[in-house]
Amino acid sequence: MESFSYYNPTKIEFGIDKEKEIGKHLKKDGIKTVLLHYGMGSIKKIGLYDSVINSLEQNGINYYELGGVVSNPLLSKVNEGIDICKKQNIQALLCVGGGSVADSGKAIATGALYEADVWDFFIGKATIEKALPLYTIMTLAATASEMNGNAVVTNEQTKQKYAISSVLLNPVISIINPKLMASVSEEYLAYSAVDVVAHAIEVYFTASYHPNISSRFVESIVKTVMETTDILLKNPDDNNARGEFAWAAIQALNGLTPSGTKDGIFPNHMIEHSLSALYNVPHGAGLSVVIPAWMKWYKDQNIEPFKRFAKEILHSDDPQSTIDELQRWFEKIGSPTTLEKANIPNSAIPQLAENANGLAKLWGLDSTYTVETIETILNNAKSI
Repeated sequence: MESFSYYNPTKIEFGIDKEKEIGKHLKKDGIKTVLLHYGMGSIKKIGLYDSVINSLEQNGINYYELGGVVSNPLLSKVNEGIDICKKQNIQALLCVGGGSVADSGKAIATGALYEADVWDFFIGKATIEKALPLYTIMTLAATASEMNGNAVVTNEQTKQKYAISSVLLNPVISIINPKLMASVSEEYLAYSAVDVVAHAIEVYFTASYHPNISSRFVESIVKTVMETTDILLKNPDDNNARGEFAWAAIQALNGLTPSGTKDGIFPNHMIEHSLSALYNVPHGAGLSVVIPAWMKWYKDQNIEPFKRFAKEILHSDDPQSTIDELQRWFEKIGSPTTLEKANIPNSAIPQLAENANGLAKLWGLDSTYTVETIETILNNAKSI
């Protein structure tokens, strides 16, 4: 195995009704004032909002609110949160919702202690040296933002969807109650499943060295996600399947799977961010378009992991089946696999490639992922 450092300071509280203890956790940590950050109101429909407020009030925690986070979180909402934090002397972020809410909260936590534009951190102009502490209560499993220091935000003005990352943005405590995730639509369950699979397989397929134990972690995650997604599409109230799905999602991007690997990168995420930034495609839906298209372009450049995936996941001796069967599974669960099905015209490919290449430059991948190469990949996603 390659040398590595692994550190994850997030404490996970997993189980039914764990969200009712959030006030006690905050009080124990000496937090007196929080910004309660959430999405478009679903937490009120399922009663979670009331449970959180009760827990805060019972423990003497003051709170300010900022809702309205959308599935691809926006810089404008982040700036709203930063203003509140600075004006009200907020001590911590309490993010209640899915990964988008957590990502938005992480950006707010960063910008609240910075005097200039928070976008500086996204374009590499500034380095994260401090941030407000962050706590999460998750209602959707996908991004693993509840146990990592990553956040992705879209700048509406520049049409850039960029990321920040720091262990300082790892949540202090994340509460995972599978029952709270039962209200997720079939559509977003599918998109979440694709996102989790993508997190697991990007390094698996691109690393120049991938130890067996790391490969087996990835394969276990993918199998679990595929199995539990199929179960949940038939029975959304299966809390055991919901719990396994949520735990697999966390392991896929909490730093575990790439440990000991070498040279792994995330080209599918890099390309997909252009789809989300320019066409507001749900992230998982964009990934299910990009992944098969990228695989068709990439397979023969690194055939061994395709052979392994085919054998271990699909019980096949044909590496091409890795692409075919994964694409069929995306379609089966209801996630798009062509630009047309994602409501993106083929004529947008040059614009998408140009946008994605901007991120490739930021990530130092532009020598391989030129505009022309990205166009070639996206041409594989045209409808037949």
